[in-house]
Amino acid sequence: MSTRLVRLGNGLYTGEKSFNFVGKRMVWYTIGIALVIFMVVTTIARGGLVFGIEFRGGSEFRVSQPAVLEEQIGVDAVNTFVGVGSNPRASIVGGDSVRIQTEQLTQEETLDLRETLAGAYDVPVSQVTASFIGATWGQDVTNQALRGLVVFLILVFIVMALYFRTWKMSVAAMTALVHDVIITAGVYGVLGFEITPAAVIGFLTVLGYSLYDTVVVFDKVRENTSEVGESSTKTFAELANLAINQTLVRSINTSVVAVLPVGAILFIGSFLLGAGTLRDIALALFIGVLVGTYSSVFLAGPMYVHLRDNEPESQKLGIQRKRPQKQGSGAVR
Repeated sequence: MSTRLVRLGNGLYTGEKSFNFVGKRMVWYTIGIALVIFMVVTTIARGGLVFGIEFRGGSEFRVSQPAVLEEQIGVDAVNTFVGVGSNPRASIVGGDSVRIQTEQLTQEETLDLRETLAGAYDVPVSQVTASFIGATWGQDVTNQALRGLVVFLILVFIVMALYFRTWKMSVAAMTALVHDVIITAGVYGVLGFEITPAAVIGFLTVLGYSLYDTVVVFDKVRENTSEVGESSTKTFAELANLAINQTLVRSINTSVVAVLPVGAILFIGSFLLGAGTLRDIALALFIGVLVGTYSSVFLAGPMYVHLRDNEPESQKLGIQRKRPQKQGSGAVR
């Protein structure tokens, strides 16, 4: 198996074997657009993204070592106390505690609900802790996060345009990046998971990974096409497609190395420890790494070629590729 993979990698790098990523770009565009539409529509149909208490504000109760480790008991207790429609959210954390989140309550209501939860779970009141986060603080966190994201994207666009000396690579990279973020966040919306600060950290990490993988592909594209002249026997699209194939094995290996430990953290955090923070970060990373690899290979590279199709240089290369070479003085006419 390893020998076959080595041969495949060598064949892709030398051009003996090649996948037509650029030629089938409309197929990849269709798949990407379909995934984005599915995620957006499904998330909206489910009522939109569910933000954690850190963003929306509210009261949080944690019952330590209850007699019965069951989420529904806490939900029923809150509904009985506050009234149906309060939309409490309960989850098991750490394998020995139940966390219940509600709308923000007054101090008196908080004390009373602590006693209600203690009775429902058959534990002393001292084993039920309460805290609350104001909606204003949560709104400030959201605004700062969005502002930071916009500034980050603008700076990345400028830096990539300067580094590669073309804004078209920046456009292709940003498009792939938006695709990755929408799909990663869409998984949270489709599955109904809360977007917490830990998940936001995962999203930001995904941005960095996706850009890294895209830059690797673009750097090879620039290397292959930087010294193209009239003597070239390949078109710009063929040279770009060769670059994508040459970096394919590296992208896959990098993704596998990243996904395996992240998958282990996701499994341990979700099923063994019940740690919400680990699960939130790992889920965003797991989905984002896979989607980021796909977009770098199937979207960013082909889109860059698409943006350059109408350039005189690219068209000239296409004409030169079709023009037969004449023997004689050694010059190519």
